Amino acid sequence: MHIHILGICGTFMGGLAALAREAGHRVTGCDAGVYPPMSDQLRALGIDLIEGFGDDQMSLAPDVWVVGNVVSRARLPDGSPKFPLMEAILDAGQRYTSGPQWLSEHVLQGRHVLAVAGTHGKTTTTSMLAWILERAGLQPGFLVGGVPVDFGVSARLGSGSCFVIEADEYDTAFFDKRSKFVHYRPRTAILNNLEFDHADIFDDLAAIERQFHHLLRTVPASGRVVVNGLEESLARVLHAGCWSEVRSFGAAVSDFSARGEPESFQILERGEPRGQVRWELGGVHNQLNALAAAAAADHVGVPVEHAAEALGSFRNVRRRMELRGTVRGIAVYDDFAHHPTAIRTTVDGLRRRLQPGQRILAVFEPRSNTMKLGTMKAQLPWSLEQADLAFCHSGGLGWDPAEALAPMGERARVAGTVADLVAQVRAVARPGDQVLCMSNGGFGGIHGKLLETLAA
Repeated sequence: MHIHILGICGTFMGGLAALAREAGHRVTGCDAGVYPPMSDQLRALGIDLIEGFGDDQMSLAPDVWVVGNVVSRARLPDGSPKFPLMEAILDAGQRYTSGPQWLSEHVLQGRHVLAVAGTHGKTTTTSMLAWILERAGLQPGFLVGGVPVDFGVSARLGSGSCFVIEADEYDTAFFDKRSKFVHYRPRTAILNNLEFDHADIFDDLAAIERQFHHLLRTVPASGRVVVNGLEESLARVLHAGCWSEVRSFGAAVSDFSARGEPESFQILERGEPRGQVRWELGGVHNQLNALAAAAAADHVGVPVEHAAEALGSFRNVRRRMELRGTVRGIAVYDDFAHHPTAIRTTVDGLRRRLQPGQRILAVFEPRSNTMKLGTMKAQLPWSLEQADLAFCHSGGLGWDPAEALAPMGERARVAGTVADLVAQVRAVARPGDQVLCMSNGGFGGIHGKLLETLAA
């Protein structure tokens, strides 16, 4: 089968392309701003990439067009279509589908799907779970919204019956406004946490809870729902109806809980010690991610003690507290955090690992659609509470971050360009500082620029 993917350089669609290529299909694709590293990864797989969404691509005549959710029916100021290829596909009445739908029909069908959903921690928990199953000899397939260090790739088919997938609640496509995860039909579902996000497509938290409940409707009676016992929002989702076995984690009274600090802790199953995790990761959020992964792996027959042992060798995901370098005693980290809760959790996790006197310089970019809308700007001082200094990139925002960060007083700085932000950090950084860069984008290559200017 020849598939042509519209929006192929996105994390999800790029992973889908890799799976399709591995399965023997011919894969081509297009996107705007085709750039490394995804472009290099795809070309290394023999996948031809085309810049833009021109309707001249109709001459490729694929068996099916796979449409990413970056594609819309939007018009440019002059009235012309923003995505002329999509308009041509519709006019010609050709066969098209969404990425999640194609994945469901051609990869997930017949597999034991383990889906990891939640506002935060999806990528890390998915990677943990895939690693546990790998170490148990189950040779799982997986599709992760990042690159797990232990695997070096974001997706693979795997030869076993299990397939682990990051289950996103974002919408599927312009013609299918359901959340992506309703297409995956999991037998094991992790509900990691749930709070308001994606203000560009959801009106409120209740709308997201409704989508999570739709996910529960697809889990069979013989399946398992692994749910964070600390989340009231998830309790409401379960109350709306659940037809599967439920296993909770997190709270002291949960089925799976932890005893000890995040860097070294026991996993307890109904109060009984089952395994010890000793690893390099920090933060309560990662401890909770580990409990969720262990509870899900238990459903496919991996003993908790084996899961704990596997987690001890887990090396996290790129762009999750990834140390990019240290110069003159100043460390520069890269992290994907962009939601206020994720920012707070990340900063808190780093704070727990520092010695007295070490400072956190939080450098962040409100880049997600939700943050650009300013929906959560009032939460920023709370999210940065544990940081000693905060530096915000204000470019492209329709609201004033200086006003939002005013409660932080002189601890907060704002700059309109990456260059100015780098200069601000350089002016105050000193040996022992931990510079934590947070964004869900490339952030203008700020990590390298910081290391270069600090070295100078």
